[in-house]
Amino acid sequence: MSDARTEMLSRIRTALGTSTPEPAPVPREYRSAGEHAAGSAEVLEVLVDRLVDYKAHVHRVTAADLPELLAELLAPGPGADPGRSAEGQVVGSSSDRSSDILPAGREAEVARARSSVVVPPGIEPAWLAGLADVEVLTDSREAPLSAVELDGTDAVVTAARVAVAETGTIVLDGEPDQGRRAISLVPDVHVCVVRTDQVVQTVPEAVRLLDADPGRPLTWISGPSATSDIELDRVEGVHGPRTLHVALVS
Repeated sequence: MSDARTEMLSRIRTALGTSTPEPAPVPREYRSAGEHAAGSAEVLEVLVDRLVDYKAHVHRVTAADLPELLAELLAPGPGADPGRSAEGQVVGSSSDRSSDILPAGREAEVARARSSVVVPPGIEPAWLAGLADVEVLTDSREAPLSAVELDGTDAVVTAARVAVAETGTIVLDGEPDQGRRAISLVPDVHVCVVRTDQVVQTVPEAVRLLDADPGRPLTWISGPSATSDIELDRVEGVHGPRTLHVALVS
């Protein structure tokens, strides 16, 4: 180190002194929780409203109906979604499934073949029971699929860690039923399964849950991937899946 630099750094240290300043207080006056309980009807209504506004597809199903829904969404071969009406609402096929809420005027998705789907290693096997004609690829940290292989798959199915109603955000934290971040970012279609009891009202509530495992990689999803240029022309699928299906399971 040159003498000039040594002298300069010495003067800086002298000017700063040896005492460590106390950190400035951080205001904590924001809401730490909402007025509604996790999974309540009010919280679910807000989440669905936000997701629809973000142009995501929301499917409200029971746990028993989930395999049938996934089979419909991921069925290979051309043709319109058998559960979607011309008005853009998905119609439940059983008395236990409520009508799904979708953006009005959105064209029928699931119109192209989806012959392969990637899943994380901890996915519930029963969810995939109806995928008889779909190639199911498992991705794990021990045996990850390459970027090329992920790009060649048609969809991904994951669970979720928590969902925030007020922001319409779903958070994945890398648990075995959610997998590596790459699998939820590369395929063009993401089917995310969220239990109703995982839906909280506010961001602070979600952060407290996530703080239990602060070292996990987080993916915050607010609708399908979309961006706009300076003229506000919306382009979907640039930074992640073009289509997001949310299966809200009660």
